[in-house]
Amino acid sequence: MNPVVVVHGGGASCISRDRRDRVRQGVIRAATAGYSILKEGGSAVDAVEGAVTVLEDDPEFNAGCGSVLNMNGEVEMDASIMNGKDLSSGAVSAVRCIANPIKLARLVMEKTPHCFLTDQGAAKFAAAMGIPAVPGEQLVTERNIKHLEKEKREPAAQKPGQQESLGTVGAVALDSKGNVAYATSTGGIVNKMVGRVGDSPCIGSGGYADNSIGAISTTGHGESILKVNLARLALFHVEQGKTLEEAADMSLGYMKSKLKGLGGVILVSKAGDWAVKWTSTSMPWAAAKDGRLHSGIDLDDASVVDLP
Repeated sequence: MNPVVVVHGGGASCISRDRRDRVRQGVIRAATAGYSILKEGGSAVDAVEGAVTVLEDDPEFNAGCGSVLNMNGEVEMDASIMNGKDLSSGAVSAVRCIANPIKLARLVMEKTPHCFLTDQGAAKFAAAMGIPAVPGEQLVTERNIKHLEKEKREPAAQKPGQQESLGTVGAVALDSKGNVAYATSTGGIVNKMVGRVGDSPCIGSGGYADNSIGAISTTGHGESILKVNLARLALFHVEQGKTLEEAADMSLGYMKSKLKGLGGVILVSKAGDWAVKWTSTSMPWAAAKDGRLHSGIDLDDASVVDLP
């Protein structure tokens, strides 16, 4: 099986010109990191965790150190990961003061009998696993302080179609053994209530992976994605014989018609096909397969280069 990795940097309504290049380079770096792991014989789970870690460490993206702020000006992060081989899953929500929530989600999957830990329980578990705490302010960027101030003046982010900043980050992969996985991580929506949790840590909404179908990671208006179980809905259409593009269009179309909710998805099938689709204005993405790297931000700007 030829390995594949696809990443997204979140659906958005507008990405300013000065950020576009940094954002594109960020998703390219993440896809390249994930693909290198696969080419060296790493698992799909290793690859999606590695790719999402790169995005969490990049302040351009709404995850890890670029997370948006809640109404109190604090960072609270959500993440989940799933192994399509046996459906094992790990998720964390409302976590603070750690650099890489996706690493903690993987530890929940592999080191506990549970799927999902939240807030203080997740923090205690992180400490027990030796994950270093970082000062909360280390995750706060100047851009997100300004973004929160703007949102408090003219609220837009809570509406299903209005997310100015980039949303969630995510990755899907297929490894050489035919296993698929997904990982999704986010800081949520700006000016959210303390303790608000969206779709990203919820298995079946923020993502899903099953070797008999494929893997998906979603982004967009979290409340809308939760209401339609977007990830599992799209894979259900794949199970019914639809192509990845058809399944993505149908599930995103359903969410838009039912709820006016906008978003995006990245998918990989068990056969190694991949697709990226979104209804938001843009969604930075990158995909690596067969030694070639594809990437884009808007609907008609995909580019392809050979990987070194």
